[in-house]
Amino acid sequence: MRGGLAVIEDRGLAWYRSSAHVRRGFCNICGSTLFWDRTGEESVAIAAGTLDPPTGLRTVAHIYVADAGDYYTIDDGLEQLPGSMSERAR
Repeated sequence: MRGGLAVIEDRGLAWYRSSAHVRRGFCNICGSTLFWDRTGEESVAIAAGTLDPPTGLRTVAHIYVADAGDYYTIDDGLEQLPGSMSERAR
């Protein structure tokens, strides 16, 4: 939830409005992706690589596999979705 997000260091944090409804947080020093924030949503997507271990995270599915390059091999048995996770409910 948005209210549970606390940024403890914002040096270099910058935002880019990539569309009318989405802004992306990134480090303006190194260019790393940090956040994906959609207007009106209760949550903010956080890039997993920004978190200190142990994260307790695990992969549950692969998304946008319809757009994957022919050099990607996904053979871990997890669900593969052609698009986003929201398409899973459809």
